[in-house]
Amino acid sequence: MPRLTKIYTRTGDDGTTALGGGQRLAKDAARVEAYGTVDETNSALGAARAAGCEPQLDAMLARIQNELFHLGSDLCILESDKEETPVPKIEPRHIAQLETDIDALQEDLEPLANFVLPGGAPSAAALHLARTISRRAERITVTLAREEQVGAHVVSYLNRLSDFLFVAARWENRRKRRPDTLWDSRA
Repeated sequence: MPRLTKIYTRTGDDGTTALGGGQRLAKDAARVEAYGTVDETNSALGAARAAGCEPQLDAMLARIQNELFHLGSDLCILESDKEETPVPKIEPRHIAQLETDIDALQEDLEPLANFVLPGGAPSAAALHLARTISRRAERITVTLAREEQVGAHVVSYLNRLSDFLFVAARWENRRKRRPDTLWDSRA
């Protein structure tokens, strides 16, 4: 477990940051954008939890927040460095758990009749925001994966995470007795 003894180092004042393996990259490099957007997703989940998610969902989100730290470490260590620097990473079991959670939450939901507008209860609205941020993380990571190797399960996890967050937002609204607001294509 890392020990943070000093928060500021001044080493990033030149617009670069260090990866877990020590390499320095520009702060706007695709890899840094990818794990930074994963961190942003994690913060949005924290906001959703602070807004008062139902306990069953809150437990899932707490687990996912930890998994997002795995994902961040998976992205901040180059694949070529992972044998020498083993780090927590996304594994098939993490994706399988998201699928199990999606299936469990969907049991309580009506089938979709149309696109759903983000909103409803504050916790559900925050989950919708987290969903869109996770989709951005996925897009950035797909771009990165075209340029260099990323963890084998990273893109799949991000894809499943956004699916989970969509279902979770709908489930949270149902539990809070807030109906889905459907898109009015004639508005």
